[in-house]
Formats: sequence, structure tokens, C-alpha cells
Amino acid sequence: MNTLKKISLIALTLCLTSSLALAQQMFRIHQDNVKPSKLMEYEAIAKEFKTAATEHNIDVTWFTAMTNDNKYFYVSPIENFASFDERPFADMAKAMGDDFTDLFARFDRCYDSHGTYVIVKNDELSYMPEGVSNAPADETYREWYYMYYKPEDAKNIKEGMIAVRDMFKEKGSKLYYRVYSDGLGQMEHYYMVSVAFKDEMDAAQRSEENKKVLGPDRMETFNKVMNYVSRMEEHRGSMRPDMDYTPKTE
Repeated sequence: MNTLKKISLIALTLCLTSSLALAQQMFRIHQDNVKPSKLMEYEAIAKEFKTAATEHNIDVTWFTAMTNDNKYFYVSPIENFASFDERPFADMAKAMGDDFTDLFARFDRCYDSHGTYVIVKNDELSYMPEGVSNAPADETYREWYYMYYKPEDAKNIKEGMIAVRDMFKEKGSKLYYRVYSDGLGQMEHYYMVSVAFKDEMDAAQRSEENKKVLGPDRMETFNKVMNYVSRMEEHRGSMRPDMDYTPKTE
């Protein structure tokens, strides 16, 4: 690749990054796929890590979620990709010394795979008529729907997502949802729909009520999305406020 092409590519990347950061809220996700046999040990270590972060007042915020199949997600809002160059745990690691290294060595025994990537909140496609950015504190149960699509179907599936949002709005649905999309560090394109409930019973009841609100023709609108979905994943779980962390402010 010649110099001109390299410069053009860098410029394009910077433009896309700036546009994305300005348009929507980005989140850095660290995901741990925990072994079932190590679940209790992992949680104990994670809470130990949170305690250490609190003691050293680490300058990073995270919210925690877990799925029923023992995947843990640590969600941190970020302003731009430059945050990946920051080292918020450097001072903590220096102060703790070998204890810091041992902490992560014990973490590593609890999972066979983990990684970090970015997702982007899409306010345009979300259905939040009251404009609330976060779910009520008592709605910690979650249903997450991942809808993967091919690059050539991006325009059509987005139009379908808009059609679904408009249907919910026109029908006055009380079932709100937030939409997120893939970002840096992921190989496939998808929309992830997150729906908050109080618990599993509340989810079943409100979902049935929503079907009645949307009416029998709802599937015609849903198919405007599903016709372009290459594969779909459904996950259930909960937010874990006991594992969240926010630095102290002066």
C-alpha cells in the first residue's frame, strides 16, 4: 500500500470514528465466559477486584450484566476510541504488586475465553417514548435479542427496525426497548435489542399483553426485519448492581 493510500485510509477511519462518537453513545464491553464449575469462585474474585478498585479509587466506571449461561459483561461508557490507550489500573497494579498479578491469575482459571469490544447505542431505533435513558432500578431482569445481518442488507434491516419502532409508537406499546449495534472489535454486524423487566414472570406477562396491543398484524411488520436476519440469538439474564463500580468524586 503506498503512502497516499495509507493517508487516505487513516483519514477515513478518523472521520468515521468522529462521526460515530458524536452520533451515539459508545460502550466498551469486557466479556468473561465463565466455566459453570467456577461460577462461585469467579464471583468471589470479581467482588474482591471491585473492593480493590474502590480502595484505589480507579478512574473508570462499569455496569455489570450476566446471562443465564454464565457470561459476564462489564459495560463502561466511553467518549471515543482513544480511551483504549488509557491505563486506569496502572497505579493500582503498581501499589498491589504481586497481589494484582495473583488476582488476574485466579481470574484466568475461571474461564477459557474472554475479550473486549465496543457496542453503540442507537437512539434512533430504540423505543423509549418517555425519553428515559436507563431502566427503572427495580427492573434488573433482561432479555437480549441479537439479530445478525449481512453487510448488503444493512439498509433494508434498518428500515425494518424503523418500521417496528413506529408500530410500537402508533399502538402506544408500554413495552420499551433499547437498541445497540456492533462496534470496534467484532466481526459480524448485528442489532441487539435489550428489554428490561422486574423478573421472569413480569417478562412473560408484559410480553403477552404487548402482543394484544400490537395486534394480529404485528408479524407483517416484524418480518420487515426478520426477512434480512441471517441468524438470531436470544439471551436472558440480569443486571448485577452488586458488581457495578463508580469512582468516588470529590
